[in-house]
Amino acid sequence: MIDWSRIKSLRDEVGAEDFDEIVDVFIEEVTDMTDRLRTAPQPGALGENLHALKGSALNLGFTTFAELCQSGESLAAQGHADQINLAQVLECYEASRTAFLSGLAEGAAV
Repeated sequence: MIDWSRIKSLRDEVGAEDFDEIVDVFIEEVTDMTDRLRTAPQPGALGENLHALKGSALNLGFTTFAELCQSGESLAAQGHADQINLAQVLECYEASRTAFLSGLAEGAAV
């Protein structure tokens, strides 16, 4: 679900202080995006939204979430946005976020 080696590499690249800021921005922006998808999804923009979420997820090691976003993005590109299991994508983000924040608190990124 979480690629801790990616997270450790990112933390090493940017330093602890900047890493904390990146995490805060990531959580805020992705949570805002997923909340909008949950409350007011726009079918015409679903592929673009999933593409943006995928990129953010890959940067912070949310591998399973990124894979689901990729699958949804591909379905949207093929004209099958109605086949995207958006609930599964959103649930995966919540589970990934919980695992990520718990792992950070336990020192998994150090």
